[in-house]
Amino acid sequence: MAVATVRPRSFSDNIAQAAGLDARLLAMLGILVLIWLGFDFLTSGIFLTARNLFNLSLQVSVVGIMACGMVLVIVARQIDLSVGSQLGFIGVFGALLQTEILPIADPNTWWLACIAMIVVGTIIGVVQGVLVAYAGIPSFVVTLGGLLFFRNAAYQINEGRTISPLNETFQLLGGGINGSIGATWSWVFGIAAIAGVVLVVLRGRQRRRGHGVAQRTPLTDAITIGVWSALIIAFVMTMNAYQQPKTGIAMGIPIPVLILIGVALAMSVIAKKHRFGRHVFAMGGSPESAELAGIDTRLLTVKVLALMGFLCGLASIVITARLNAGASATGTMTELNVIAAAVIGGTSLAGGIGTIYGGILGALIMQSLESGMILMGVPTPMQKMVLAVVLILAVWIDMAYRRRQAT
Repeated sequence: MAVATVRPRSFSDNIAQAAGLDARLLAMLGILVLIWLGFDFLTSGIFLTARNLFNLSLQVSVVGIMACGMVLVIVARQIDLSVGSQLGFIGVFGALLQTEILPIADPNTWWLACIAMIVVGTIIGVVQGVLVAYAGIPSFVVTLGGLLFFRNAAYQINEGRTISPLNETFQLLGGGINGSIGATWSWVFGIAAIAGVVLVVLRGRQRRRGHGVAQRTPLTDAITIGVWSALIIAFVMTMNAYQQPKTGIAMGIPIPVLILIGVALAMSVIAKKHRFGRHVFAMGGSPESAELAGIDTRLLTVKVLALMGFLCGLASIVITARLNAGASATGTMTELNVIAAAVIGGTSLAGGIGTIYGGILGALIMQSLESGMILMGVPTPMQKMVLAVVLILAVWIDMAYRRRQAT
């Protein structure tokens, strides 16, 4: 009879267990630090300047918002290849709405356009979800068709034109010159975030005590609070260090970053605490068992893709406002970054495993690579080739990690 062998815990596993974190997350954080330090050296100190990090935060916002949805899509054993094309199509639709239908200077135009863009994105997600769940067409095929359809539909509805300028209030959502909350409110946000970290750690300790679960040491909780507080303070200081051109006024945290933070928190609650999220993970782990447990997997598939469409609409608002234009080419190949962000962040392509914070970290890694290569003057085709290789490596590492955990 074969005897099962127990793999000894690694040093990183022990650290992760003590801190209550995923060992893979710690590894990804280490890789991110190496990427930043490497690019800063290769660009003679340009990469880690406040200006570049401010711009990087704006780039991460768009990919990160969609990565939050892509995590659940992949966890549910589906895929959405149309997210980049949706960005372009919804952006062109919103720009046309502001310039040719609604009064561009009207104070209500910006929020009406935002609602319309989110509704369009959600409808796209519902339609694709129905085709996948009830027509039985694989999501790869449906969303590949969506990729082609919406990219060309964007060219069709605007006749290849770039539509601009857009409503001035709408532009603030892109984080432009005035699209940040300034130094004072950034510090208010930072203090509130630190208070939130303390509250989460203390409530977690209280819940573990109530359920009779082994407690982490007070030192571990103190270190956790200290590390998160230091990161929040460093982030606020960096955003405040970048100043508006010619004015010397601190920009502060960009509005798109606040939107991303809000989406990440909401999606984390949905994934971990809400019945919908638990059902998605159950379906991804075993669709047959989920059905036997009474979960309507077809309706759940529609909801997952509808949520992805909703987030595409939100991301389209951010990038269209940032560009101050609706362009058909917006979002080209963005689906590569979004899928790679989810996979790099630990989402398994086999389904059933993934985290929202991992998707955000993956987005940060992908955009850091792209930003660093731009600063180094790497040609665009070569950038995409590198990102494609990174995606393949991420899948290979994911498979190797799963095999290691299974032994």
